[in-house]
Amino acid sequence: MTALQPSAMRLPLAQQAKRQWTIWRRGLGLLATVGHGFGMAITSGAMVEPNQPQHTALVQEFCRRMCRSLGVTVELHGEMPREHALWVANHISWIDIPVIGSLARVFFLGKAEIADYPIFGRLARAGGSVFVRRGSGDANQVSDQVAGFLRQKLPILFFPEATTTDGRQVKRIHGKILRAALETGTRIQPVVICYVTPDGQLDLVVPFIDDVSLGEHIQQVLVHPQVTVHVLPLAAIDPEGHNIHSLTDLLQAQMRQGLATLQAKVLRVAPIL
Repeated sequence: MTALQPSAMRLPLAQQAKRQWTIWRRGLGLLATVGHGFGMAITSGAMVEPNQPQHTALVQEFCRRMCRSLGVTVELHGEMPREHALWVANHISWIDIPVIGSLARVFFLGKAEIADYPIFGRLARAGGSVFVRRGSGDANQVSDQVAGFLRQKLPILFFPEATTTDGRQVKRIHGKILRAALETGTRIQPVVICYVTPDGQLDLVVPFIDDVSLGEHIQQVLVHPQVTVHVLPLAAIDPEGHNIHSLTDLLQAQMRQGLATLQAKVLRVAPIL
């Protein structure tokens, strides 16, 4: 984790030392947070029986610790809703999960690949995550599972773009899982997020895109001088009177407009689309 990259070798010695110290400090903090998360999961029984209502508070505590250990500053614009809902957000990085989880008590719908991670996968399962394998055709099965959560008043969040982006705009969303909201009469709560550099530019280090491995990206984030993310909750959508197509179209338009509004507020230079 501490090996210097070629770009780092060209830095002055003082900057190299500061870089290494940042990696060590944040890396140790991250390990301590993961250990604390396993401790909470074991003592609360989440390892054996996850997805209990009281576990959302533990997930939120873990997410807040994760943000602190990674040096992530979360700026909330407005009030975070507390009503029961099916939550959705634009997707930029794996950091989105601790960011949103630090503000809202929710479980998460994630990629099946996460469940295979040796450490984070086990912790994600204990944290109540529901996993779906992309392209497997099991969207209806996952929707039924999400509907089961909603009927028990267990809030769950998913990323309808089904992939991460560079944060410039909201890509076409996939609305099949919104069927769970239609079947249960549950409101949909959209949230948009934007990562910003200290000089007001769109942060292009945080996006988890291209062919970068998770380990490589974690190192990039650990050494990143400052990570600031802005979060804007949007108006909740009542599914009554909608079908899956009209609901998807409405959510698409609202999220795109919401992200544009947030970017206009927090960026000094508009992103090139």
